[in-house]
Amino acid sequence: MNNLSILIIDDEETQVESLKRFLGKRGHTIYTATRGKQGVEIVEHNQIDLVISDYRMPEMNGLEVLQAIKYLNPQIDVVIVTAYGNVEEAVDIMKSGAYDYLTKPIELDELENMIKRIAEKKLLVLENERLKSQLADKFKFESIISQSAKMEYVLNLAGRVASSKATVLIRGESGTGKELIAKAIHFTSSRKDKPFVTVNVAALSENLMESELFGHVKGSFTGAIENRVGRFEEADKGTLFIDEVGDIPLNIQVKLLRAIQFGEIQSIGSNITKKVDVRILAATNRNLEELIKENLFREDLYYRLNVVSLNLPALRERKEDIPLLINHFIRKYSDINEKEIKGISNDALDILMKYNYPGNIRELENIIERAIVLARHNIITIDDLPPQLGLSFEKNILDPHNLDNTYEEKMKAFESELIQEALSRTNGNQSAAARELGMTERHLRSRLERLGLKSNNK
Repeated sequence: MNNLSILIIDDEETQVESLKRFLGKRGHTIYTATRGKQGVEIVEHNQIDLVISDYRMPEMNGLEVLQAIKYLNPQIDVVIVTAYGNVEEAVDIMKSGAYDYLTKPIELDELENMIKRIAEKKLLVLENERLKSQLADKFKFESIISQSAKMEYVLNLAGRVASSKATVLIRGESGTGKELIAKAIHFTSSRKDKPFVTVNVAALSENLMESELFGHVKGSFTGAIENRVGRFEEADKGTLFIDEVGDIPLNIQVKLLRAIQFGEIQSIGSNITKKVDVRILAATNRNLEELIKENLFREDLYYRLNVVSLNLPALRERKEDIPLLINHFIRKYSDINEKEIKGISNDALDILMKYNYPGNIRELENIIERAIVLARHNIITIDDLPPQLGLSFEKNILDPHNLDNTYEEKMKAFESELIQEALSRTNGNQSAAARELGMTERHLRSRLERLGLKSNNK
């Protein structure tokens, strides 16, 4: 949009004609008016990008024209021409929403540069609107791939809560798509045109976490060489997605609680309290109730976060979605890698359907991406699947029709798989895994030693 639709309003006809000739030669579409009211009527009936209006005119002055135009369409830029040195007029003009003002006599080079800046700004606004529209389409609930009843229940609940202001706690194992759900909630809400800001606290040290969330002022600690705006301020009027909220230390939980409860934050090193309007979406793969019992998570913060809870099922609990996800990832990574992969063989699909995916959807996506890269044919075969699936293990040792292995080998393999599955479901927590298996923790530890499995208790 280098060429704009420009309206010139001035009661001096010579000035109107001069500007019309100058701007018309540069490819702009020009409308003219010699009275403010006439100019406003032109705006009502035409698509106008920019209005250049004189300040001192009969009937309506430039300030009144500006206010009338902004009432009709706040997106129209207005430049007011005023007498040289009239500071009070200029201040009133800018306060009322003018893009800028020019003083008489108008410097044509200055006017041309100003119009270029306005055109660039409008291009940027259009591009941002296009990108936001694409994001909204990408992250709407209908775009989330699922046909399982468990996932459909979650999506239905998320869709109902999206239009509210409620804080949402999204729970689920790593790789289940918690951030995807958070984005869908944001881009379906009334805040969809405002910022969506993400912070993963698990990736931050305790020292950096507070600064990341709330910002800091220059000199507040060693290394604070300039002021920093925190994620809460960045997300003002929009949504803040706090990933792995269960990893936030107690001392920072206090500040987070205040920010949620009162909408107030303080940067590190500052005594100024700032008001923010932020919707919180939080996610965790940890058991917050257990953390509360261990005095590692504040109960009052838990209730502030857990207004609505969404529990995402693990991929092993929604296996009917695996073929849909596989086809989606095949299309995605075939395009990225410029390969014509048309599908997956039945035996490879059978193996992927039987696998339990400790890494959930993220692991399945990585498996398909790798397969696309390595595939020698136009379909994915067993040979393209990664060794960590334990294919020979699953097809041989655990196959009851295969008698190549002894009874003891088969039972040991089955017990190893059973225990590792329980540990995977409980994120390595041996106490919780023992409860899942209906045994004591001491018994579980004994079996881990006998089976030679690595103990990685949390």
